[in-house]
Amino acid sequence: MKNKAKHIGIVGCSAEGAALCYRTVCVQAEAMMGRHDHPEVSMHTHALAEYMKFIYADNWGGVAELMLSSAEKLAKCGADFLICPDNTIHKALPMVRPRSPLPWIHIAGAVGDEAIRRGFRQLGITGTKYLVESSVYPEELEKRGILWLRPKDDERERINSIIFDELVRSQFTAESLSYFQQVIESLKRQGCDAVVLGCTEIPLLVNDGNSPLPVLDSTRLLALAALHRATEQTTSA
Repeated sequence: MKNKAKHIGIVGCSAEGAALCYRTVCVQAEAMMGRHDHPEVSMHTHALAEYMKFIYADNWGGVAELMLSSAEKLAKCGADFLICPDNTIHKALPMVRPRSPLPWIHIAGAVGDEAIRRGFRQLGITGTKYLVESSVYPEELEKRGILWLRPKDDERERINSIIFDELVRSQFTAESLSYFQQVIESLKRQGCDAVVLGCTEIPLLVNDGNSPLPVLDSTRLLALAALHRATEQTTSA
């Protein structure tokens, strides 16, 4: 007799990140649940433009309201818990959790847990400038005793442009990859032993095969954390 896995709710923001997370959940579940099997998954996404309107205005309360709107819709769909494959809007999560109808898995927490498992001590943080300049990763990493570094100001600006002008539009160029490699190499010289791909589109460009440092792929790690949560009570007899 097999108990049913929990229903995963995905609060999407940008299309590429949400799609990669969804695909990872469905594909990686087979190893845990059996051939062609995966938990029930529902996803809701407001337009990225709606989120960016609030982000550009530094209105994180507005971001939180959009996240809560998605959370409420997913709760009505029967989701048991929520994930958000967008690092930047986790900045609003402290405002979301007290009013959320469902519990959340924190993306930076999933990354931090994997860093501990692999023995990394100091992480470079890449992502949008809004994410990198926030406390989203520092708070979760410091809870786990992990050191961290941010890229320089000009590097944050260039990476931010690559993300919003290219990656969210499914544009992946050799020039942008080369720039990421330069930034990661600089973080390596400063003592980092791994790099956080802290924007859910970055793993579509940077990976362990082309990065100067081992990568912590926030999108896929969040998906795997959701799978473990969904299947932890699943047993067979």
